[in-house]
Amino acid sequence: MPAPRKKKSEEPAAPVPQPGRPRRIGRWFLRGLAGLGAFYALLILLFSFLPPPINLYQLGESWRLGGIEKDWVGWDEIAPVMGRSVVAAEDANFCLHWGFDMVAIRTAIEAGSNRGASTLSQQTVKNVFLWHGRSWLRKAMEAALTPAVELIWSKQRILEVYMNVAEFDEGVFGVQAAAQHYFGVDARDLTATQAARLAAVLPDPKGRDAAKPSDFVRKRTRAIISGAETIAADGRAGCFE
Repeated sequence: MPAPRKKKSEEPAAPVPQPGRPRRIGRWFLRGLAGLGAFYALLILLFSFLPPPINLYQLGESWRLGGIEKDWVGWDEIAPVMGRSVVAAEDANFCLHWGFDMVAIRTAIEAGSNRGASTLSQQTVKNVFLWHGRSWLRKAMEAALTPAVELIWSKQRILEVYMNVAEFDEGVFGVQAAAQHYFGVDARDLTATQAARLAAVLPDPKGRDAAKPSDFVRKRTRAIISGAETIAADGRAGCFE
């Protein structure tokens, strides 16, 4: 009688190949980007109807100065001429673009500078969601977030938020705090001249004074008053009024 055959020992299953380290890093990187995108999408949705509480720049200035002045006011509590003055001073084609003023960008490139190319939408994104300073990372994030803000927020909302977070003097943020600080009035009671002076200091709030304007600020104020009247007459204020 033949001896029983010995069963062949089962061969161990081949190990499942594990993804390489670069692939794992790439996977976590994509997950991080998706999480960051979801975070900003949530903020954009929330701030489409809620006031942004504070931003990174304001936090830094509050720490540096020991406190800041800011007081949020709604659109109906701001003199209409203030919105027109800001648009005339900072972004006359605000109603005509989708977040980026390509004509201004081309002009700035030809002049070898980016001065004047940043729209109110871009500035709002920078002020609310990002940080100040020049860096490719910030510019890339600004370029990604601006179309999303333009898609979800109305033009009126973008301008309302901008006027409430912009710096008008050292440590003075928002049009209500600025109106009180410089003129002792509420934002709803600003005159055309006062609104234009506030708009005139926006590019350089630490170097310009709306209450004691230099000759340059006076000249710029006159130009802004004229520009505000022009955009009201030609319809370029229609998207926010």
